[in-house]
Amino acid sequence: MTLPNQLGPSGEDAAFAAIAAIARQEAGLALHSGKRSMLESRLACRLHRLGLKDYQAYHGFLCSPRGKDERHQLVMALTTKISQFFREPHHFQRLQTTVLPPLLNAAKHGERIRLWSAGCAHGQEAYSLAMTAVDLLPDAHRYDLRILATDIDTTAIQKARSGRFSQAYHSQIPAPSRAAHTKASGLEFEMSDQTRHLIRFRQHNLHAIWPMRQGFDVIMCRNVLIYFDSNAQLRLLQRFAAALNPGGWLFLGHSERVVGHAQFFLQPAGDTAYLRKNCPEGRVLE
Repeated sequence: MTLPNQLGPSGEDAAFAAIAAIARQEAGLALHSGKRSMLESRLACRLHRLGLKDYQAYHGFLCSPRGKDERHQLVMALTTKISQFFREPHHFQRLQTTVLPPLLNAAKHGERIRLWSAGCAHGQEAYSLAMTAVDLLPDAHRYDLRILATDIDTTAIQKARSGRFSQAYHSQIPAPSRAAHTKASGLEFEMSDQTRHLIRFRQHNLHAIWPMRQGFDVIMCRNVLIYFDSNAQLRLLQRFAAALNPGGWLFLGHSERVVGHAQFFLQPAGDTAYLRKNCPEGRVLE
């Protein structure tokens, strides 16, 4: 991989642009000049930890042989890990009433069912999916039903895998699900074995090669597209469409929409919910 390493004459302004270019190359992140203050606040601790005096020095470190691991730290610093249980409740209502019942019935008849929480942060979304499934099918763990939960941040994935959360999050879970799927553990609570069994947590960069080969029935990728420019958004939407089984569902964040050529493959099916269509004649999904 060739990293942008020519700063030119404009000092810190050029360093900002060059660091933003690395973030785009590493993870597709779009950091325009209006996000300068955000970049400075997010990276101040990285400069302090590395003992670097300014962004020019930081850029030089990123481009050095020693900077490989730091490029990952850069991406983690620039992505927000905000999540909550049952965020955007209308999505989970649709899952409970429309999407999951036929899928769970298919699972009971031996079919393979796969759900994906892409950009799962600390795991609340994935566990919300699992709780919804188990509420509908208490012995879901007996069938070929799995939830893949991925995030680019390895620290977030470790936290998610632990299944332990602050009591501050407990009230976000509806009371019946709280009683059925959580138990207190000191100042925290932990998720039940039934929900844990359904989820596989993995570190994954959506901008890189996807190792997954088989289709998904549901993909939730909410409040992730907002980090990317329009070209990267379109590319990601097309990849999601290709990863979905025909008739599969894609759920986006409240401010995100399917745009461009991706509309040929994903049709609106509710508020920020989309159904995977068969490819139109003459069009091919990658």
